[in-house]
Amino acid sequence: MKSLLLTFLLLGLVAVLRAQEVPSDNQEDYSGIWYPKALVHNGSLPSHMIPSKVFPVVVTALEGGDMEAKVTFWKKGQCHELKFVMKKTDEPGRYTTFHGKRSVYVEELSVKDHYIFYCESHQRGKSFGMGKLMGRDSKENPEAVEEFKEFVRRKGLKEENIFVPELSEQCVPESSESD
Repeated sequence: MKSLLLTFLLLGLVAVLRAQEVPSDNQEDYSGIWYPKALVHNGSLPSHMIPSKVFPVVVTALEGGDMEAKVTFWKKGQCHELKFVMKKTDEPGRYTTFHGKRSVYVEELSVKDHYIFYCESHQRGKSFGMGKLMGRDSKENPEAVEEFKEFVRRKGLKEENIFVPELSEQCVPESSESD
């Protein structure tokens, strides 16, 4: 269960990784805050692990094309923050994290400032996959959602495994205050 939670959180952190590889003069810098808009899983996520609310994700570009993400999650009535690094690989759009145990694939959509991040891992003979539609702002975007559904079909996932949790700013990712 802890492994599934970490994989889920990992997806939150990967916002816009591909574009963060050392921006050139004519490329936008994608560091900053990103908003999860929809999620999908491959059917291996237990219902009690499906989040009812999600939080903005903070992404920072690091040297060499790696990325650091701050993901906030709600557990037992409290905000918790997880920071981790996604390592760039030789394969375009692919990153690894948690000592290479998980792969994250980043796909840019035709809708401006929207990406899909898909995480895969194999543990104890089981495979796990989860994708997130992420955007630069929190506004709903039906075109981006349609592209996300196309991605879901292309990956052979079930549309009924798509869910749209409540976006909350109750736990701001930059905050590390404790009561």
